Amino acid sequence: MPKRTDIKKILVIGSGPIIIGQAAEFDYAGTQACLALKEEGYEVVLINSNPATIMTDTTIADKVYMEPLTLEFVAKVIRYERPDAIVPGIGGQTGLNLAMQLEKKGVLKECGVELLGTSSESIERAEDRELFKELCQSIGEPTIPSEITYSIEEAKAICDAKDAATRELENLEKRNNSDREQLAGIRAQVGVFTEQLNQTRQQIAALEG
Repeated sequence: MPKRTDIKKILVIGSGPIIIGQAAEFDYAGTQACLALKEEGYEVVLINSNPATIMTDTTIADKVYMEPLTLEFVAKVIRYERPDAIVPGIGGQTGLNLAMQLEKKGVLKECGVELLGTSSESIERAEDRELFKELCQSIGEPTIPSEITYSIEEAKAICDAKDAATRELENLEKRNNSDREQLAGIRAQVGVFTEQLNQTRQQIAALEG
């Protein structure tokens, strides 16, 4: 892909503090992304709330903001710095969530900022479970049966309906098992009758001989 010459300044959203039990790949990826963008000649602005990472070193980006990764602070940085584009995916879930908030609040449109990499539509489809389910079904990809509820009452109603359906399936399975047992008994009787019939035929053949 050729280099974008219409973009001069890029904002990179970091992943924030590294939590115990959470991998640090996003932090490493963000550091490499900043270095790569600088090498290509872009002005790189970084916002990350983690002072303990290499990413927030002053040599990694042209400007580093160690601010809380919230909609309020990121919007302030965007309005002040006026970047041409944002790279949200490097910040993992934190970056993606912030990108969607900025999109829905109209901050990106207000400042004329472009999302690089994954579009807001793709992010929303991946994050919204119902939209993702509809996408999978539209391309013939099997999905696990599921329901979305917005209250405890709705959840209880769905659980009750599922329990009723489960009981009906259990009863049907019991009836099927009973039918199988009866069928096995009939087959056994047929086997006995067949053996007796073969013996009778043999006796008749012996008499005729």
